[in-house]
Amino acid sequence: MNALPTDEETARPRPESLTDLFVSFTLLALQGFGGVLAVVQRELVEKKRWMTREEFVEEWAVAQIMPGPNVVNISMMIGHRYFGLRGALVGLAGMLTVPLVVVLLLALVYAQFADNPHVAGALRGMGAVAAGLIAATGLKLMGALKNHPLGRPLCMGLALLTFIGIGLLRLPLAYVVLGLGVTACTLTYRKLAP
Repeated sequence: MNALPTDEETARPRPESLTDLFVSFTLLALQGFGGVLAVVQRELVEKKRWMTREEFVEEWAVAQIMPGPNVVNISMMIGHRYFGLRGALVGLAGMLTVPLVVVLLLALVYAQFADNPHVAGALRGMGAVAAGLIAATGLKLMGALKNHPLGRPLCMGLALLTFIGIGLLRLPLAYVVLGLGVTACTLTYRKLAP
């Protein structure tokens, strides 16, 4: 990735400073319990407009194949885009510092109430909400597929196969991602090859 922004990136909003980057990613991290894809997309693309939908889809895809949490990877990529190595480190700190303290405090509280059936029910409910947020974000981002070399129908077919493999057949995620990921990359490469 290039540390210096392009002319198009200079024309649109960007983090004003390293402090702005840190605060933005800290607030983003604090909103994202249980599933951050929807929150990240809304904040970075729709509200702050630091990225376009297409850039978000591309960078999220890269963040998913890198080791570590996706949102942490994308915070470092965006930090690096605007401020180089210092930005990547500040983005990382913004994603991890305050949430780490919150999670440690919640772990202490949870240890006291783990056997309470109301707490268990609340956690199951949050899981359902997180799944709904991910599905809604996927639907929102479908518009970015119109520019994909494979076209929307084939991309949606691959997504459906992924759901069937993981959700219905309960195949291991690694096998499904490897199999369908290699297939999608190969097909895209063939479409883009001169």
